[in-house]
Formats: sequence, structure tokens, C-alpha cells
Amino acid sequence: MSEPLRIVFMGTPDFAVPALHLLCENGHTPVAVYTQPDKVNRRGGKISFSPVKTYALEKGISIHQPLTFRTEEAEAELRALVPDLLIVIAYGRILPQVILDIPTYGAVNIHASLLPKYRGAAPVQRAIIDQEKESGVTLMHLDAGMDTGPIISQVKVPLTLSMTAGSLLETLALAGAGELLRILDHLPEALANAVPQDAEKATYAEKITKDMGHIDWGKDALTIHALARGMYPNPGTYTFFRGKRVKIHQTVLPETTAAEDGAAGEIVSLASGIIWVQTGRGVLGLAKIQPENHKQMNAADFINGYQVKVHDAFTD
Repeated sequence: MSEPLRIVFMGTPDFAVPALHLLCENGHTPVAVYTQPDKVNRRGGKISFSPVKTYALEKGISIHQPLTFRTEEAEAELRALVPDLLIVIAYGRILPQVILDIPTYGAVNIHASLLPKYRGAAPVQRAIIDQEKESGVTLMHLDAGMDTGPIISQVKVPLTLSMTAGSLLETLALAGAGELLRILDHLPEALANAVPQDAEKATYAEKITKDMGHIDWGKDALTIHALARGMYPNPGTYTFFRGKRVKIHQTVLPETTAAEDGAAGEIVSLASGIIWVQTGRGVLGLAKIQPENHKQMNAADFINGYQVKVHDAFTD
């Protein structure tokens, strides 16, 4: 496009920062940034900014943090910016149609799944937990629905058995940022060729809860391994050892098929400083662990510190 677009960027977490950074570094610095209101720590009263706000402050970009867009003041504030385009990435709020109608080209959104699969709040975590073979990002022309807008483009990313929600989010953030920069060079054409989603193929990625992290050792090793990776780093998975809650930070699969001679949850080996646990099917290794009221540690340190023995067990 010949003239620089007047872009208004809307985002909040770390996932949105790579795209904002690439925009600023490639001649597309937004005229304003919208992000969620600051958080106040209940204990110390300390105010914390969103990652997007922190970056915008460094770049000297105007920042707006409305509590809602359903007021005349918020609508007028956005109109006064005369935006050509909204770029919305994990902003944390559904925008009403009256807001989406303000920019010349509407709004482009980056969603961390291959839509229409995994619409909703936790697409990255759910894809790993469900043991999908691939994930990706979707750039869509935003409408007032929940991740229902026409698809502009997609980038696929293969999922490995070592990938966590944290590492996948970083990968997808970079992939989405690069694809966003590419389509801005021919935005009108890209929007005109956007393809409606097939609603019949839609699935939903509901929000992750802490309770989901409670490990059921009766399930198979691959399923538990997927849960641990999908829940990392937050909110994490946990089990109990000698009546105390233990958080699991890293699980590993054996390189070869291990003998299965224990009950579900029983420690069957401590080889190589890993806690190998019998599951409902297969053996799973615990490599990094965090005892209750302690810091994270390697399994070898946990073994030594707690005098862990073969045939000890993790329980409910």
C-alpha cells in the first residue's frame, strides 16, 4: 500500500508483543495502543502494567485503557483517532460491531489456532492436551462473534512431544507477527479474498482451570504427558507425595518401552535421576518437580532430599 495505514493496536499479554514490535520496526507504528486496565496487587497494592502497555510506553505510543467500549465516550475516543485498521491480538474483550465499523478496513485479528478449530479462550493449551499433530495461527477479519470472522490466512506449526503451552505460544506469536506484516503489504486484496469459516467444523477451547491439573495416574503415559505440557507454565499439573501436594514442571517419555510392573502412581525406577512412574499404560518420567512450599528442583534433588525409593507412590 502506498500510504502508511493509521493503525490502532489492541492487545494485552506477551503473545501480542512480537506483532507490535514488528509493526514498529517496519514502518507501521500504531497511532495508539489499547490494552486492558492496570492490575493492582491485593497484598502490596503494587500496580502492574500489561506487556503491551510496557512496550508501548518504551516506544512513546499513545495508550488507552477503557473499561468498556459500550459508552459514547469510548466510541468517540476511537473515532477521533481516525483509524484505517484495528489490529486485535489477545485483547481480552469482544468488540461490539459499532466499534468494528469505525476503521476503513475494519479489524484484523490473530488467533492461536487453525480456525474453525479451537475457538475461544485456551486454544494453545487444548491443542496440546488433545494430542493434536499440528497447531497454528489464523489471521481473520474480525466480526462481533467469538472467533467467527472470515479467514484471511493461516500458518501451520507441527506439534512435538516436547512442546509446552509456553513454548508453543512463543512460536505462534512470532509466526502470527510475520504473517501480519506480510498481509499489510496487500491488505485490500487480502481482505477481499478472506474465506468464511465452516461453522459445522467449529470446536471450542474452553478456559483452563487449576483443577484440570490434578494428575490421574490411571490414565496412560501419553495422555498425562500431554496434560503436563499443555498446562505448563500456568496453571500447571500436580499430584500428591506422602500427603503433600507436588507440582510437576516437566515430564519425559522413556526412549524405549519400559517394563510395567507396578500399580498406577507407583515409582518403578530412579534411573538417570528421573522419577519413573507407572501409569495406567506405560511409564512416565518426572524431570522437574516442586514440593509444597518449596522452589522448583530437578528430580535428582527431590530424590536425594526426600529419600525417595522405588515402590514409593504418588497418590490422589
